[in-house]
Amino acid sequence: MANTNLKFTPSTTGNKDKWTWSAWVKLGKVGADENLFTGYDASNYYTEIQIGDTGVINFINKISGTEYGKLETNRKFRDTSGWYHFVVVWDSGNSTASDRMRIYVNGVEETSFATDTNPLINQDSALPHATRPLYIGSWGQSSKYFSGSMSHIHFADGQAYAPTVFGETDATTGEWKAKTSPSVTYGTNGFFILKDGNGITDQSGEGNNFTVDTGTLTNLKDNPANVFTTLNVLERLGSNITISNGNTQFFNQSSDWRTMISNLAFPNTGKFYAEMQVNEVSSAVQVGIMAQSSFTGHFQADLGTQGQYNGYAYLNNGQKRTNSSASSYGNSFSSGILGIAVDMDNKNIYFAKDGTWQNSGDPTSGATGTGAAFTDLQNNKNYCFAVASQGSNPKVSWNFGNGYFATTAVTTNSGNGYAGAEGASKFNYTVPTGYSALNTKGLNE
Repeated sequence: MANTNLKFTPSTTGNKDKWTWSAWVKLGKVGADENLFTGYDASNYYTEIQIGDTGVINFINKISGTEYGKLETNRKFRDTSGWYHFVVVWDSGNSTASDRMRIYVNGVEETSFATDTNPLINQDSALPHATRPLYIGSWGQSSKYFSGSMSHIHFADGQAYAPTVFGETDATTGEWKAKTSPSVTYGTNGFFILKDGNGITDQSGEGNNFTVDTGTLTNLKDNPANVFTTLNVLERLGSNITISNGNTQFFNQSSDWRTMISNLAFPNTGKFYAEMQVNEVSSAVQVGIMAQSSFTGHFQADLGTQGQYNGYAYLNNGQKRTNSSASSYGNSFSSGILGIAVDMDNKNIYFAKDGTWQNSGDPTSGATGTGAAFTDLQNNKNYCFAVASQGSNPKVSWNFGNGYFATTAVTTNSGNGYAGAEGASKFNYTVPTGYSALNTKGLNE
């Protein structure tokens, strides 16, 4: 949702003393204030739920320039690889002062705060108020944009709900999961959006539909029940790097090498596939895999120099390289879509350019490794998808199975794309038989 926000302006004032907001959230980055939900009138009159620049949750109510209620968690939320369930409650009529503002994460109440200022009894919040817009993904119309993804957003006007209304513990896995059709009284200004895909038509029955105020809303396959890998923004990146579009686009504006890896690694067994679209290459780009342990301290190096068994790369000049040794392999590229097939069962890796497997490779050949770029992948290396580039503004966009290259939807096969073996991904080219996206369904087939 980078530089994207949603907007709804109530026509009547609701219950400003009691309400509940619930959403599933996947963070995009850390290091900047990013608002999840805001009722905004002016810079001195608003209620906001925010991920702060250090990763804390800020829940702030400001009326006429004075803060009437603020919670700032001690705990920091910096995981960009998974989904959080946030439930925030405003209940200023509660006789227990410490219960007038509450924050829950994955079903558990936060109780340790750097700032814990209780509102006055029956103190109004700035929302929901007639003619005062509600924003999802920003603070007002032009700042503090949220860079990640959201799903199943509820607002219950006039209700103080426990998180168990919206989520529950899975009896098999023990994980907190969403209730897809919870029993909720939404009230005058209540709503339920992003229930299925990127639908912003209110599903609560109250008719409080949102609009896309700025930016572009994309319908990703990534969701709380099936988490996809993205680029890992928590590793040191160096300067002049722009990571965007849900941490799938990598834009190197530096003259130095910059390397990024995925935030999920391959297990010792299984077969995995991803695609990467290349744009604006006039210097050097490499795509491949890198051992997670070798990445630390080497973000400025290229993939093929990371020592034996640690990095494997397909270079834009058509060569392949590992352990600082390059050799001829396939076609050169300055644009197009590259496919990567990693066979951890047989320790082979293959590369495709615009749907054609290079070196007459056959990712389904198993132990034979027909046309594989490399056949000596190792166990216990925690390999990740990886990209490296140098200079002249090379830009690359990954599709790890979400169905998008940046904001451009996959349109192959009449718009349906091609799914991996896990059945819940969407790629531009046909996925080799038996290969999955690097997502939680793919890892648990």
